[in-house]
This record gives sequence, C-alpha cells and structure tokens, in this order.
Amino acid sequence: MKRLYIKPNAEVIKEGDFGNCAYIVESGSLEVSKINDQTHKQVLGRLKENDIFGELGLIDGLPRSATVTALENCTIKVLTKEAFDSLTRTKPNALIPIFKVLAGRLRSTLKQIGCASN
Repeated sequence: MKRLYIKPNAEVIKEGDFGNCAYIVESGSLEVSKINDQTHKQVLGRLKENDIFGELGLIDGLPRSATVTALENCTIKVLTKEAFDSLTRTKPNALIPIFKVLAGRLRSTLKQIGCASN
C-alpha cells in the first residue's frame, strides 16, 4: 500500500468531495468534523494509530460524509479501490476490520439518536 505523509492542519479528505479510497492511520492523530449550517464546525471524533477512515467512499462511491484533518504529522496508508476489489476476490477475511469499523460507527450513530440500547 502507498504511504502518505501529512503535515498538521492538512485536510486528507473533505466533506462533499468524491473519493474512491480508504486510509489507515500508521502514526499521528487526525480530527473528523462536519460543517453544520454552512458555518459551524462540529468535531465528530479523533483518529489514531490503526484507525480506518474513508471507507464509505471506497465502498459506495458517494461524496465524503465528513472532513478529516491532520492534528500533527501523520503517516497514513492508502487502500485504493483496486486493492479493495482484489482483497474481496482473493482474501475476503482481510476486509473484516473495515466491516467492524462500519458496524461500530452505525451502532454509535444509532445510540446517539436513541435507537439502540447498547
């Protein structure tokens, strides 16, 4: 996988942009945020080593749902659509961490809106 070296305050992905890859944090930390009412930034979370982000755009090809910005110097690995498709054919079990991330984020969202008990 290709590695990117990101400087502080650099946006890795921007809410609303299209993307066809996901990222895995090797080092550093990043902030996940959304813009509400076109002026107010809402911080949704923080990413650290081994966290995955950008997986929705990789899977569905729709615009990015949030902006991810480096808080410090970061090293991230890029999982391209081609690599993802190859894994689905040759090593589907390697995709389990991505599905666990998706399931965890869905549960968290459901809990925040009062639709889940755990």
